[in-house]
Amino acid sequence: MARSLLLCFLLAALPAMALDAKAQREIDQLLDFVARSGCQFVRNGSVHASPEASEHLRMKLAKAGNRIRSAEDFIEQLASQSYLSGKPYAARCPGKAEQASKSWLSNELRRLRAA
Repeated sequence: MARSLLLCFLLAALPAMALDAKAQREIDQLLDFVARSGCQFVRNGSVHASPEASEHLRMKLAKAGNRIRSAEDFIEQLASQSYLSGKPYAARCPGKAEQASKSWLSNELRRLRAA
């Protein structure tokens, strides 16, 4: 009985272990970037503060299981559009034109990798 419980626990943890250390670090950096950006995040026509947007993306990542293998997967599959409506997400940053979250986060990922 104890073995089967342990096996169930380990199998449940597998999706969380799917990311390698580099991908996890880059995604964490992107999530921190969103949270600290001071930008508004537009999702399905509603505007959300940056910390709330980061938490929403963390929730989506947790639910994604092992589908996400890289920071590019994270951006493309989770952080670019609504799963339910298919509508693209956007970022409204002070003093800048609204931009698609896909390009906003892809630019930040390039900056992180160049640093």
